[in-house]
Amino acid sequence: MDNVFDHVMEKARKAKNAAGKMAGLSGAVKDSALHAMADSIMDNRAAISSANTKDLELSDHYGLSKAAVDRLTLTNSRIEAMAKGLREVASFPDPVGIITSMVQRPSGIRVGKMTVPIGLIGFIYESRPNVTVDAAGLVLKSGNAILLRGGKEAIHSNIALAALLNEAAASKGIPDGAVSIIEMTDREGVRHMVEAAGIVDLVIPRGGKG
Repeated sequence: MDNVFDHVMEKARKAKNAAGKMAGLSGAVKDSALHAMADSIMDNRAAISSANTKDLELSDHYGLSKAAVDRLTLTNSRIEAMAKGLREVASFPDPVGIITSMVQRPSGIRVGKMTVPIGLIGFIYESRPNVTVDAAGLVLKSGNAILLRGGKEAIHSNIALAALLNEAAASKGIPDGAVSIIEMTDREGVRHMVEAAGIVDLVIPRGGKG
């Protein structure tokens, strides 16, 4: 086993354990965690900006275009927008346990569909660090855990944001590891995530075809 494989599996197993506990949490606990996550982003704007600066300093090394650098940059207004987005997600109705398409069968039994959490969602994305926050908020709201794998261009920003989000959420009753991030940017990590059948329940790739 190589180091990338070990790292991905360690992160995935911890997140999977958290996912098993997420399904039973109340909407109130999840919403409280989302507000705590928003507060943490606002309280740690300097640290987030510092991490983002490290990524921006490497933009020439990665040959990023002007547009890509703009997407990567976390201005104060963008940081505030991330926090606002989490609060908006908290205001949504709890999507877990909603029953639809209820029909009564000839036998008298009523049958319908109920929304339930998926489990551990692997999320692959590129150089927009705000996606770290958006994805984590939506996944936690729906009673799931998330394993993030962002692009190398935003690795410092993503690691900083994921750590803040996980810590804030855990302080409000969300299981530790519900927001996890793969901290190695080797492309092998993507393959290991996709092949982690039985651990990662769904993988969502966002960005280019590659």
